[in-house]
Amino acid sequence: MSIAKAQLERLPRSIVAVLIVGLLALAAFPFVPFDGRDFYVGMLTQMMILAIFAMSLDLLQGVTGLVSLGHAAFFGLAGYALAFLTPADTPIAVWWSLTAAAAAAGLAALVIGFFVVRTHGIYFIMVTMAFAQMVYFLFFDNKALGGSDGIYVNFRPDASALGIDLENRVAFYYFTLVVLLALYFALRRLLFSPFGRALAGIRVNEHRMRAVGYGTFGYKLTAFTLAGALAGVAGYLWAAQTGFVNPELMGFHLSAHAIMMVILGGMGNFAGAIVGAFAFEYVMHLFKDLTKHWQLLMGGFIVLVVIVAPRGLLGLVERFTRRGGQA
Repeated sequence: MSIAKAQLERLPRSIVAVLIVGLLALAAFPFVPFDGRDFYVGMLTQMMILAIFAMSLDLLQGVTGLVSLGHAAFFGLAGYALAFLTPADTPIAVWWSLTAAAAAAGLAALVIGFFVVRTHGIYFIMVTMAFAQMVYFLFFDNKALGGSDGIYVNFRPDASALGIDLENRVAFYYFTLVVLLALYFALRRLLFSPFGRALAGIRVNEHRMRAVGYGTFGYKLTAFTLAGALAGVAGYLWAAQTGFVNPELMGFHLSAHAIMMVILGGMGNFAGAIVGAFAFEYVMHLFKDLTKHWQLLMGGFIVLVVIVAPRGLLGLVERFTRRGGQA
């Protein structure tokens, strides 16, 4: 089986149709009148933010083959960057604060990546987790950085230059949707660029890529840095929406959740990361409403999906539609 087919890099028309329907549903949702709409608009906004975070990890895990247990560090760093950059009495412009927060996360990823991408396999996983824990405790134990209580973001960023009021819940929803779509199409373009094909080659056989002349260290470091910056975009939006950041945003649990989102949706095509993020969050909220032992149900659900659909939910949809077309 080819690599593209194994990871559904090229999405079948049936899946594209399903994704388009989902996009149209997201675009129309804020206009549907029902009780509690504002609550669900906020929930869907958080799902879209986590979808951006999952896509950033998919660049590492699904495309390059690097499994990181410390990816949440860059998510949290960007959130803190927004909190520190926002004045106490006025909002900050979105265009440069978003750039600064993503750059801060990317710079941290560059520094950390310089050390961690020299390792392989289980060593890479453990070193990324170790660096993330270092960052976590740097903020957790430092009162000047907010300590364990975290800090507030006093205002949402100012996007009046774009004609958008981000204090409006629906406006922020559509702003997040536009960012999600822009990053998705940019990453899809990157996936089939020479750089993306080199990353896929590293995932399949790094030794062979090195033998034919590719500097795999540089490619992996670039991917690690870019993934950190994209995680920073998600962390920035999360802080802007919730108005609060704390060290838990950098913790191991959020990194583990992102890994499960990527696996759940299907690795290596970015659409799977989006679907996985929405599915993971929806099922998690559903199980939380059912029982206080929701972690047991969530674990069983993930195991079931991995067994039944090793290529994720998108792979499962592709399998059923292919069988339906042959019937």
